[in-house]
Amino acid sequence: MPDADRNARSGELPLAGRTVLGIFAHPDDESLACGGTLARLADAGARVIVMCASRGEAGSICDPSLVPDGDSLGSVRARELRDAAAILGVAEVIVLDHPDGDLRWDHVAELHAEIVLMLERYRPDAVITFAEDGLYWHLDHIGVHERTSTAVLSLGAAAPPLYYVTMREGVMPKVVAAALAKGGAPPDSSFWGIAADAFGHGAKPPTFSIDVRDWVPRKLAALRCHRTQMGPHNPIAWINDDEAREWLGAEQFRRAPIDATGEPLLEHFGEIQHAD
Repeated sequence: MPDADRNARSGELPLAGRTVLGIFAHPDDESLACGGTLARLADAGARVIVMCASRGEAGSICDPSLVPDGDSLGSVRARELRDAAAILGVAEVIVLDHPDGDLRWDHVAELHAEIVLMLERYRPDAVITFAEDGLYWHLDHIGVHERTSTAVLSLGAAAPPLYYVTMREGVMPKVVAAALAKGGAPPDSSFWGIAADAFGHGAKPPTFSIDVRDWVPRKLAALRCHRTQMGPHNPIAWINDDEAREWLGAEQFRRAPIDATGEPLLEHFGEIQHAD
């Protein structure tokens, strides 16, 4: 039985009264990067808030019929995000309207100020965002990493602990292999046109990982809420819960080296990683 279930039965939620703020670039980033951790934190009593810098309007679309006439991809993706957040137990979703594809270069001061405002408004006990590699060197993700890092640093001694999420190199090719082994995934399966071996390539190693195997079914369900992004060419559409537990059952983090006053939070759920 997951720890959160045992705690709920006994009336004890270890993170009751705590707030965790996740800051990402596009709808679906939250589920792919650390959906299992967000769900685990929520189950432990934390108030989880997800802030998304854009609506993802420049993203791919697997089936044009998913965007009705008179609607826009950005609006549909924002709704998909809220559906995914509900599955993960996210308490609040904030969707900004910065230009998808230009998050590293455009409206830099405005995005910085908005993140600072959210930090001051919610006073999170922990902040989660992308590591320097942006999962797979996506420039929007790198821009959000930079804006979040500078915003947290600007709070000085009042800064909350900041955690960078990344992926182990080699994990996503195994997801592709598992999907192809089922015999239904197309030979050209990819993640939104991104080569599987780009995930985690050149990333700094994590210092701890969080076991989310018991939360992987919700991570998968949340990812599949992002229907415009999850067509038959996406390997995640083909793997089952057991396969996902094997390859996506650990989420990787590194705490930013800043002088934060808050006590460690994610580390309570983590296992220390040692260099290979």
